[in-house]
Amino acid sequence: HQVPFLFTLCGGHISPIVVAANKSNIRVVDVRHEASAVFAADAVARLSGRPGVAAVTAGPGLTNTITAVKNAQLAQSPVIVLGGAAATLLKGRGALQDIDQLALMTPHVKWATAVSRVADIVPALEQAFAEAQEGVPGPVFVELPVDLLYPESLVREMVGSSGEGQGLRGRALGWYLRRHTSKLFENAWQQRAGAPRSFDVPMATAGDLQNAVVMLRQARRPLLLVGSQATLRAQWIEDVRQGVRQLGIPTFLSGMARGLLGSHALHIRHGRSRALREADLIILAGVPCDFRLQYGRRLSRDAALLSINRSRDEMQQNCKPALAIQADAGAFLADLAAVWDSEGTDWLDWFTTLKQHDAARDAEIAREAQQETDFINPLFLCQELQSVIDEDSVLIGDGGDFVATASYVVRPRGPLSWLDPGVFGTLGAGAGFALGARLTRPQADIWLLYGDGSAAYSLAEFDTFARHGFSFIAVVGNDAGWTQIAREQEPLLGDAIGTKLTYADYHLVAEGYGGVGLRVDNPVEVRATLEHAVRVAREGRPVLVNALLGKTTFRKGSISM
Repeated sequence: HQVPFLFTLCGGHISPIVVAANKSNIRVVDVRHEASAVFAADAVARLSGRPGVAAVTAGPGLTNTITAVKNAQLAQSPVIVLGGAAATLLKGRGALQDIDQLALMTPHVKWATAVSRVADIVPALEQAFAEAQEGVPGPVFVELPVDLLYPESLVREMVGSSGEGQGLRGRALGWYLRRHTSKLFENAWQQRAGAPRSFDVPMATAGDLQNAVVMLRQARRPLLLVGSQATLRAQWIEDVRQGVRQLGIPTFLSGMARGLLGSHALHIRHGRSRALREADLIILAGVPCDFRLQYGRRLSRDAALLSINRSRDEMQQNCKPALAIQADAGAFLADLAAVWDSEGTDWLDWFTTLKQHDAARDAEIAREAQQETDFINPLFLCQELQSVIDEDSVLIGDGGDFVATASYVVRPRGPLSWLDPGVFGTLGAGAGFALGARLTRPQADIWLLYGDGSAAYSLAEFDTFARHGFSFIAVVGNDAGWTQIAREQEPLLGDAIGTKLTYADYHLVAEGYGGVGLRVDNPVEVRATLEHAVRVAREGRPVLVNALLGKTTFRKGSISM
């Protein structure tokens, strides 16, 4: 299955998996929290197009992954979670860390199974890889009890030590234990892994494509929204990119699709709500009508709606498309471009209007970035980041207000160069994502944009980066608060309780874990500090820039639920 990395946190229930992976030249990367292992596997899946794999120990090791697993489910990321478990003989008898793990995981994964014989490990894993990638991708869970993982001789010795007691009852117990162990290992080595199973990727039909062409021909103000689902097959990303360019439709990008067009003029960055109200054709390519589109209320009622999605439920969520196509959104865009002839279309006035709105908003942001604040204006910091970030970079967002502010200014340089948690709105994904990005894109600069609230979730992973000799650049937008929540809570409810932090020394925490810490609170010093951070990272060390920010009214009233 061409899986090069296994992310884990050690535990007695899974030690044989970790050791065997290491002997098989699969790089084992041990982290400081199990959620980071799953987040890292998720990032590998998104950036490489092949499933990422995490192994975690039983009980609390597995419960620690739930947020990251649910995040992968909602982001439609193919992730394989291998979970250790109590010995088959001891389940339900009060064994260490023994809980009903299938009941815990089943609601949050696409498929789950518990293996009960060594011979079933290979078939279970083969099915897990197919399930994770077929149709609408998602995480899967495979439970592997500890007595299936250790050598047969050792397991027999441990079971035998339970003893064959005196009398008929003792002999019966000994017979039962030997029989149970024999069943565990029966035909264990006859099952070998074969070629990866094929899996279904839904594709548009020729009729679907022709119906879409008819809708495009009739449009005078078409708008294309491309979401993360269009990038699920990373191997196709260049075809998707070329297809969007060839179609020539003004395009908004979201989620993992950010950066798909680079600096191409088709990309419209601002004023999406206004554009959706004015469009006469709206194409949702892997984009559901959820809270991000105000449950469909942002779409013009007079516009024709074309929705392409792998999920039939998402395709029709909160809206009734004129044309609904259950297919991979990325492949659809590439296939539509192959049959599309733009001759005779006249979208120039529409395109010019959208670009004018874009330019006006950029000018407004530039003016706001020059406003003086305590410490550093966050928009100014983002402008400096935009100037310093290299073309070969991966950008990761883990935070609320600061990351949302950065999304207005900091632009991913190319396809598959932006990572954020996705629709779940999770905090704490940053370091795990950075780890997966570092391994998948070894030559790139990895930038992690932290809010000061979210930073504390995964700062301990600086130790992981330092121990493994990995580098990245973390920038903490430190405004001493949970600002995205405070913006609404205090005006509406009259109380800022629970939203205030301090200007903490996050850079010293990074240093304590083996990284390099830099602090900046003066706008004049921002550029030099960021450039210094880049040099440190390129020398092979993880670095954190603790940037102290002032308060602004930018994004006031922008919270969405």
